Amino acid sequence: MNNKSKRMSAAGLLIAIGIVYGDIGTSPLYVMKSIVEGNGGIGNVNRDFIVGSISLVLWTVTLLTTLQTVLIALKATNHGEGGIFALYTLVRKRAKWLVLPALIGGAAILADGTLTPAVTVTTAIEGLKGLQFGGNVPVSTQEMVILITVVILLILFSIQRMGTSIIGKAFGPIMFVWFAFLGLMGIINMAGDWSILEAINPVYAIKLLFSPYNKAGIFILGSIFLATTGAEALYSDVGHVGKSNIIGSWPFVFVCLSLNYFGQGVWILNNPTFRPADGGVLNPFYEMIPINIRLFAIILATVAAVIASQALITGSFTLVAEASGLKFLPRMNIDYPSNEKGQIYIPSINKGICLATIAIVLYFQTSAHMEAAYGLSITISMLATTILLYEWLVLKKVHMVWNWIFLIFFGVLDIMFMISSLTKFTHGGYVSLFIAGVIGFVMYVWYYGNKIRDKRESRNAYVRLDEYTDMLTNLSHDENYPTYATNLVYTANVKYNKFIKREILYSILDKRPKRAKAYWFVTVNVTNEPFTAEYAVNTYGTKNVINIQLYLGFKKQTSVNVYIRQIVHDLIADGTIEAQPQEYTTTPGRDVGDFAFVIVQDVISPQTQLVGYEKWLVEARVRLQNLSSNPASWFGLEYADTVIERVPLILGQPNPSYIKRIKPKDYSTAKTK
Repeated sequence: MNNKSKRMSAAGLLIAIGIVYGDIGTSPLYVMKSIVEGNGGIGNVNRDFIVGSISLVLWTVTLLTTLQTVLIALKATNHGEGGIFALYTLVRKRAKWLVLPALIGGAAILADGTLTPAVTVTTAIEGLKGLQFGGNVPVSTQEMVILITVVILLILFSIQRMGTSIIGKAFGPIMFVWFAFLGLMGIINMAGDWSILEAINPVYAIKLLFSPYNKAGIFILGSIFLATTGAEALYSDVGHVGKSNIIGSWPFVFVCLSLNYFGQGVWILNNPTFRPADGGVLNPFYEMIPINIRLFAIILATVAAVIASQALITGSFTLVAEASGLKFLPRMNIDYPSNEKGQIYIPSINKGICLATIAIVLYFQTSAHMEAAYGLSITISMLATTILLYEWLVLKKVHMVWNWIFLIFFGVLDIMFMISSLTKFTHGGYVSLFIAGVIGFVMYVWYYGNKIRDKRESRNAYVRLDEYTDMLTNLSHDENYPTYATNLVYTANVKYNKFIKREILYSILDKRPKRAKAYWFVTVNVTNEPFTAEYAVNTYGTKNVINIQLYLGFKKQTSVNVYIRQIVHDLIADGTIEAQPQEYTTTPGRDVGDFAFVIVQDVISPQTQLVGYEKWLVEARVRLQNLSSNPASWFGLEYADTVIERVPLILGQPNPSYIKRIKPKDYSTAKTK
């Protein structure tokens, strides 16, 4: 989607509804259910409780989603991209410690991406349990619910490679129908008691927090918060659909959600003695729907639940890509299913979220148990976002009074929701915190491991390539050394067209001199255009040392093996480098020699002077690098003659070690046994 298509339009609004509102749009499936359960069931609620609960829901969504996210956060985009990492990019120069809320908040959002698909799809499918069709009950057990849920999740994750543009166009009309259905069902039930609209008054929300009818007290906010989970997807996915389309579509979504909550409230008040069949769990959302259209509602809810999962998955892809760019995570292979750079697909992340989500479904078994774990990690990410937004407001020179009002008001709200959600820890919240902790640990190791490495690395880590051209040229023609390859290619980042890591030249000159006809140093630069395919050459006045800067569009394959062969042909043809005629070949007239590609990886040298915590962190970072990525695959060298070479990484200033020379000992007079 280009910038023009991101302007507000009917098509853009529809795609936005299809991509970003799935999570928050399925909240009516479980919010009122969780609130009533948390108070002891339908028999333990009265009018004050229901009106107050709906008022809390409405004002929570108004403050945290409408005000903080739609009206404030969507303005804090980085070249059109949103999310907590894009926000951190805007403010990171203000203070070094801001990396901590960015790491913690990002890890929490990614952890939530595994819970959302599990809880929403399971809740939707549970509507089928016990439902009769022609006298039969096809879904009679929870095991059948789990089986159907797992199948749907596997299908969902398998279609991610299609891209959000295609998915958004397909899901947009369905989500429009879903929200219209929510609003219609709400209005039909509200007709029985229009006075439920008094919940719009926030006084009822405040009263409920201190009411004796509220058995959970302030901890009811843990269930209330479920109504606004998914707000972060609005911010993360702004790069996919555009700010204007989110702002334009949100009022419709908010009104439909509100009407449905009103309708559920009226149904609960009109059915105080209702008991679910077979000892099941009450779900006001399904119960308020007429039985003759219940199946349609379940199918529609299931599709909406799939889209809810979609919103978090696409948001996770965006966050991971941004995290890699910020050096919070290792580099990963990224696919671009469309011609829009903002729409991405990361195979490894898709597989990871899929496995974690299915494991959660199998572990918790029921939506009620999943709801107990849901939302805790998101309260942490919202607090982190609030801190970063405050710094952004300061950066934008907003008056300090308004900045402090923002920080105190939303900071207190976030802390209240976080404290109330902590009660979920022993009921399953530990799972989401564990996942967030693992992700956060990986980010911490990668980021701070890089920091220590850069700080402790020798000042001589980089050298000028142009100062070694004579030596490389001489080695190229030195017949005392066997030929390693005609073309020796290093995938190296040559900075400012001349600075290169010393370890690259160490590999050529020191380890065992590698004689080659031509030495190639290739830097891959990914451009913002989809199909760029260009290169620049600097030979430093030689015919043997060639610095190649590849400029490839984000949709172009990083096939260094293919591109370098064409470049060799081009440079031989115009006389930039020496010809490479081949005496032994199956291709008559072949003028390009063989290739050897070398990828250099670090290993910690025993001479490294780091000790304790710093040494452990750098070692963990190096292990993570070697486990997480396949450099040959990223550079398109899977089928080329590739050597992955390890070189010692020496950090700190090693102390010189000396050994004392002594005279040989005289053993002639030694006694033998």
